Amino acid sequence: MRYFVVFSYFGQAYHGWQKQPNARSVQEVLEEAFVTLLRQPIALVGAGRTDAGVHAREMVAHFDFSDDIFPEKLVFRLNALLPKDIAVYRIVMVSNETHARFDAVSRTYEYWITQYKNPFYMNTAHYVKHPLKIKEMNKGAQLLQKFEDFECFSKSNTDVKTYLCKISYANWEEKENKLVFTITADRFLRNMVRAVVGTLLDIGIGKTSLEDLTRIIESKNRSKAGASVPAKGLYLTKVLYPNNIFK
Repeated sequence: MRYFVVFSYFGQAYHGWQKQPNARSVQEVLEEAFVTLLRQPIALVGAGRTDAGVHAREMVAHFDFSDDIFPEKLVFRLNALLPKDIAVYRIVMVSNETHARFDAVSRTYEYWITQYKNPFYMNTAHYVKHPLKIKEMNKGAQLLQKFEDFECFSKSNTDVKTYLCKISYANWEEKENKLVFTITADRFLRNMVRAVVGTLLDIGIGKTSLEDLTRIIESKNRSKAGASVPAKGLYLTKVLYPNNIFK
């Protein structure tokens, strides 16, 4: 039987979601907890992979288990065993063919910016002291939705077969003393959101124009785009699936 596990994590202490040979990852810690409680080898397949230091307010992974489980009881026991920076919210049964990564309809990320020195955002947001033209940054965000090839925002030397992504939403908004960029797409390339944010910030400080943004995207050249912003401000916030996969 196949199950989805929905969870969150604060990524500062981890080298991303995916297992690494010489570094601690969220996947490794979560699998160890499952194995301890279920006493069987458990392999978690995530909806995607987040880079080192990136956070997830909602992440999904699937796993297979031969026997019936009691989801509420298992969630309670997992949370008692896991470190404070990882929390499991629910476990649900899905069809046996369902795949956490390939069946996801969309993914949503947020990036947090603070414009003044704030110790409470020290590890959760990126501090930008320069004044920002938010209207121009939002024009750039809207422009992104007219394109599908985002090779210019992809990390170099990746093994992806295509750089095509369909962005359905991208917007900057001021929330609770911080500036939040929200972006939704069917898929994201490695490092894509951090490179997009860095490029839009260049527009915000007047370093890059909207015409430049078009040329950057059409160039398919990572060196033309803005610098990647720090991982600490990035959050995976939602992974959406079709309703018919749930039992």
